[in-house]
Amino acid sequence: MNAFVEIISVALLITDLVLVISGRLLHSIRWVAIQGILLGLLPLLLHESGFGVQMLILAVINLSVKGILLPLLLIRAMRKADVRRELEPFVGYTASLILLLAATAICFGFCRYWNIAPGAASPASVPVAFTTMVTGLFIIIARRKAITQAIGFLIFENGISMFGICMMLEHGLMVELGILLDVFVLVFVMGIALFNINREFSHIDSDKLNSLGDWDLPAQNHKDGEAEQ
Repeated sequence: MNAFVEIISVALLITDLVLVISGRLLHSIRWVAIQGILLGLLPLLLHESGFGVQMLILAVINLSVKGILLPLLLIRAMRKADVRRELEPFVGYTASLILLLAATAICFGFCRYWNIAPGAASPASVPVAFTTMVTGLFIIIARRKAITQAIGFLIFENGISMFGICMMLEHGLMVELGILLDVFVLVFVMGIALFNINREFSHIDSDKLNSLGDWDLPAQNHKDGEAEQ
């Protein structure tokens, strides 16, 4: 079974590299859905002598929620906001790929000197999980569109989920359900916020929110008010 786990780990690493250079939001959402499907298959490969109840529940949750439901919500939010691409990221796509490759090397180098628990799924699964977390955090920081940042949150949670599944942490199901609920609420609220922000401001660039401030009355109206007094 370790060979299949290694294949899924490599596939997840490839999705991280593709996501960090993807400018089309629909493609990014589809790749995040693929990550959810891969995470759904992962628990089914960890028990050679039958499926544990917790692992089976995790598989169903990842397949249904991360692989189907959350991507559909993101697609709906994208269409409501009428945005298709991440045009002007804070960090360019070539630079993003170089930085992620460097981060991947650091994660693998760090985990090489870390005594991984004997119950871990495979040696490669832990550094790939850390790389996925770094990918999500990087997308949150380096992209302007709020939808892309919501995708980054989902990628980050996928990394946490993979770490918990592959390390077979005690009470991992409860931790996963708690984090998944937070991400679900985040994506749901983000979809509502995106629709309202786009309706009022005709864009969803999150960095533009930094320029919001108090509204000053025009100078003429101020003078008229003083004249009346």
